[in-house]
Amino acid sequence: MRCPECGQFVSACSEERYWQSMTEFDTPQGTLPATDSVERRHYQGQKVLARIQKSLALPPEHIRLLDVGCSSGAFLSTAVRLGFRAEGVEPAAQAAQSAQQAGLKVVCGTLQDARFPDASFDAVTLFEVIEHLKHPLELLKECRRILRPGGVMLIGTGNAASWTASFMKSRWQYFHIEHHGGHISFYNPRSLRLLAAHTGFVLEKLETRSVRFYEEGDVLPPVYRLAKIVSELLNLPSRLLGKGHDLLAILRPR
Repeated sequence: MRCPECGQFVSACSEERYWQSMTEFDTPQGTLPATDSVERRHYQGQKVLARIQKSLALPPEHIRLLDVGCSSGAFLSTAVRLGFRAEGVEPAAQAAQSAQQAGLKVVCGTLQDARFPDASFDAVTLFEVIEHLKHPLELLKECRRILRPGGVMLIGTGNAASWTASFMKSRWQYFHIEHHGGHISFYNPRSLRLLAAHTGFVLEKLETRSVRFYEEGDVLPPVYRLAKIVSELLNLPSRLLGKGHDLLAILRPR
């Protein structure tokens, strides 16, 4: 289903199918990267944390950070290694337990379950979270409550207004609940801006990146290689025009 006002897409999958798909996250591994991806994920995390530090103009040890939906703690581990006072919340019990066993400070449950005091955190991150939510207003209002004045929140999700989504349409795996469990709500810059406005935030910056036309195996190898070259050439224009399929939003409390 598509909202005619803001372009937001919402899945029409059944309640049963939604909860069935969400079970893929409740494993000890959670979203920990594969061995050959650890350094790449650590590098990506470092870049995000550097942006948070620059945005707050504080050293890491003075920044209390909460990662909402932290899974088994890959991003938290990077934050702790860099000196941030980082903790997380995670509703998937086995993933949360893995993070706790790794020495990370993680609450097993939802953000509302954690009952943090007002203005507890300097930064809140939600990476690959809001696309799973049927009621995002509730979560973002809670994030707003626990952020201190002058704090910052980062949201990472897919861009349903991207060139990738426009070209691939139903072939885009981000739309497929069997490939990405629990994906039921698909944002674009306009709908995310409206979500921010309705929950006490100002959208300070929004960036997108990456273009894709085919998944490997969808077409013959020569066609795939050519499409990949074209995709790489379009990466910069997609950033400039807000048409990349990976979306990062930086929000400030009003």
